[in-house]
Amino acid sequence: MKASHGTVEVRTRGKGTYEITDEIERFVRASGVQTGTVTVFIRHTSASLVIYENADPTARGDLHAWMEKLVPEDDPAYVHTLEGPDDTTSHLRMALTRTSEVIPIAGGQPTLGTWQGVFVFEHRRASHTRTVDLLVMGV
Repeated sequence: MKASHGTVEVRTRGKGTYEITDEIERFVRASGVQTGTVTVFIRHTSASLVIYENADPTARGDLHAWMEKLVPEDDPAYVHTLEGPDDTTSHLRMALTRTSEVIPIAGGQPTLGTWQGVFVFEHRRASHTRTVDLLVMGV
């Protein structure tokens, strides 16, 4: 059994989705694991991970618009606004999505579907550097 750990730093430019599929695939190839899993974990409470359509960017645009409607920033009921009006909303949006994904590896490649990509979903307006942990385990 092999295990390999690494990180990916993602510089965001504010709200949106930032694809990291290529970085994950490179890391898996470099690990030498042919059969196993790769765990992808983001270390933040105001950004998350999604596996989503990566062929047509309008699909992600719809996701962004839907999330804005689902968790609007201007809700007067929000109390946690220490870091600005997007403070509570960024945490709520993270809670509705995911902080980790486990992807099978077969033939030395993550087994994502044809149109699937892995994205950091930035929920804050401001730019940030997000750290994503990768852990490959297998043979």
